[in-house]
Amino acid sequence: MASQTVDLAPHFAAPPPPEERASLERRARFLAWGGNAWHFVEFAIAVGAGIAAGSVALIGFGIDSLIESLAAFVIVWLFTGGRGSSEVSERRAQRMIAASYFVLVAYIAIESSRDLLGGHHPHASWVGIGLAAFTAPTMPLLARAKRNVGRKLNSSATMSEAGQNMICAYLSVALLVGLLLNALAGWWWADPAAALVIGAVAANEGREAWQGKACDCC
Repeated sequence: MASQTVDLAPHFAAPPPPEERASLERRARFLAWGGNAWHFVEFAIAVGAGIAAGSVALIGFGIDSLIESLAAFVIVWLFTGGRGSSEVSERRAQRMIAASYFVLVAYIAIESSRDLLGGHHPHASWVGIGLAAFTAPTMPLLARAKRNVGRKLNSSATMSEAGQNMICAYLSVALLVGLLLNALAGWWWADPAAALVIGAVAANEGREAWQGKACDCC
């Protein structure tokens, strides 16, 4: 699913007063920690199921969960020790996240191409199907909550991290379609094809993060 990339500054609200800002920063940290608790579970399930089934799409989805965790840790770091208003800190964080996305893209491109060319047939993974079916409707809720806090804080990093959670929902849909087609119709190529969709979205997200932009999609 395509996303629209826009500059964030025009959508920012007036700076909140100090007491309200402190409360919003605490909420941003809480949402980041809460999201990370799920991302670690998601990573373990996706990678474990992916290895068992030989599914590059599931493994790539699990690695994406780790990248989202990195982004959330950056938000925790940003709003600790008075760094929340530092533009330099936000730009440094966004570029670190972008670099991790490019690593994911390289892995998916190599493994998916090898599976497609070599005719590798992954096994059906009902655990992976259940994971994708749960993640697709829940991630948008977390993304919207983070985005609302980011707007009030005038934080492009928080807005960008919320966009990553929304990307996770889109990736869950692509993963679910690929796994179901493989399990029900025997279309083995749907798994690496779904992985390539995940890689394409991750590449776009990494490029936007490197340029200092964010996904305006939640």
